[in-house]
Amino acid sequence: MDAQKLSNGTVWLSPPTVHDIDAITACCQEPSVGEWTTMPVPYTRADAEKFVYDTVTPGWATRSPTWAIRLGEYGPVVGMIGLSPIYLTNRDPETAEIGFWMSETVRGRGLMTQAANLVCEVGFNVTGFAFERLEWRAIVGNNASAAVARRNGFHYEGLLRGGGVQRGTRRDVWIASRLFTDPPGPAEDWPAGV
Repeated sequence: MDAQKLSNGTVWLSPPTVHDIDAITACCQEPSVGEWTTMPVPYTRADAEKFVYDTVTPGWATRSPTWAIRLGEYGPVVGMIGLSPIYLTNRDPETAEIGFWMSETVRGRGLMTQAANLVCEVGFNVTGFAFERLEWRAIVGNNASAAVARRNGFHYEGLLRGGGVQRGTRRDVWIASRLFTDPPGPAEDWPAGV
């Protein structure tokens, strides 16, 4: 699929380019971004270059799109969101994992919830990526990420003990999913504390 832009008039999603490398590098210096992701820490400009050239650019051809989150059509990067098919591990070409991060400077305004909604719409759309299931995973304790997933209709499925590896350390992971038949509104079946 060709790279595409998405917007609801409040957030703009577009593929990050070489012009965004410095902004990506700056955002990824925030400790809270590295705390909940698997990206390298410390995060260097070379890491951002590798991300743009080796992940973003080829990803669109393999149903693995990545969007930079912006507050204006041509604004600077304030976050990142994408879909990664998981067929390489479970041979299911109709399932993808949603992943995202956002700069501390713009958190708490519902922007990531809006961005995730846009990505879910195109992820399920038959003229988009036509996935049947989207999975969300987060390191246990990432309550902000869980709130975004919950508000976007992902249903909590459980705890994967040692289900992820972050920079060489095995971590417990929460998992939730949304099927293309699930409504987009908030999911109410999450346990207290998640």
